[in-house]
Amino acid sequence: MPLLAFILYKYFPFGGLQRDFLRIALECQRRGAGIRVYTLSWQGEIPAGFDVRIAPVKAFFNHRRNEKFTDWVAADLARESVARVVGFNKMPGLDVYYAADPCFEEKAQTLRNPLYRRFARYRHFAGYERAVFAPAANTEILMISAAQQALFIKHYATPPARFHLLPPGISRDRCRPDNADEIRADFRREFGLQDDEFLLLQIGSGFKTKGLDRSLRALAALPTELRARVKLMAIGQDNPKPFLSQAQALGLAKRVSILKGRDDIPRFLLGADVLIHPAYNENTGTVLLEALVAGLPVLVTDVCGYAHYIAEARAGESLASPFAQEALNAALIRLLTDADRRHTARDNALAYAKTADLYSLPEYAADIILRAA
Repeated sequence: MPLLAFILYKYFPFGGLQRDFLRIALECQRRGAGIRVYTLSWQGEIPAGFDVRIAPVKAFFNHRRNEKFTDWVAADLARESVARVVGFNKMPGLDVYYAADPCFEEKAQTLRNPLYRRFARYRHFAGYERAVFAPAANTEILMISAAQQALFIKHYATPPARFHLLPPGISRDRCRPDNADEIRADFRREFGLQDDEFLLLQIGSGFKTKGLDRSLRALAALPTELRARVKLMAIGQDNPKPFLSQAQALGLAKRVSILKGRDDIPRFLLGADVLIHPAYNENTGTVLLEALVAGLPVLVTDVCGYAHYIAEARAGESLASPFAQEALNAALIRLLTDADRRHTARDNALAYAKTADLYSLPEYAADIILRAA
């Protein structure tokens, strides 16, 4: 079986892209492929049999660091070749690219000042994206968002045959177990949650992009009596200080906890009452489906790639664009004050999770990678 090179800038155990990378690489390994990994940093355990090579490159600017990393990897591959190169960040030289990130060019043209496109940072990221999606490139593209596929074709005229749309890849350890009620009770005792209190949960690294500021404003807007019975926990790898300061300014300091990434997320999904995810933008939003298969009602903005699953399953509320804080505030009140609404959302979610393919992304990705190899 072939030797495969997997490339990603950073690995840490709690990122969505990182979890997808690991599950895909492990599936390829399970089928007999050798796994070599190139990265700038690795946090956590290294799976048995993985050859992890950490590039000794540094630079003051991210784009210069990326360029040095690309050169270092190319030199190493020239010395010890592999059958296929699989990238989880956009860069030149990839045989297969896993498209976890949205279209950079679309954001640069619609969300940035035109002057932005004169800077070296823009030229770098635009060039690396073009290296993957240009018509003359040969990179096979693993897509997880049909909407983003249309944007890449719009900007680069990428041949549609090079795109492969994958199903979601939710780990089955997120599915609601038979002893869910027992786990929930133990969790709520551990964190001091009373029977009449609600736990509002937000999960995802990158608190700004995920809209934690919006969640804090929605919590502050709750009626006084209800707000006194709601706690918000946010979990992710990011700097919590700006959001703790916001919570303090809103009078929420005693109602808000911000935790670092952790590996016992299924307990939180079972112990919470609502998952809130009012992201500014999100290519997919794996946590939305992790909540769905756990039976946790979801409140999400429709800009998230996986928000349509919440709407199709009737597993919570998907807020229409353009975003309005008042709409988020009202939706949160509805979910917290209507027990029947939450129970129906839970039952709908669990029924949907039994019939929809929300799990086979690693298998489909490995099929394409190994076929290309």
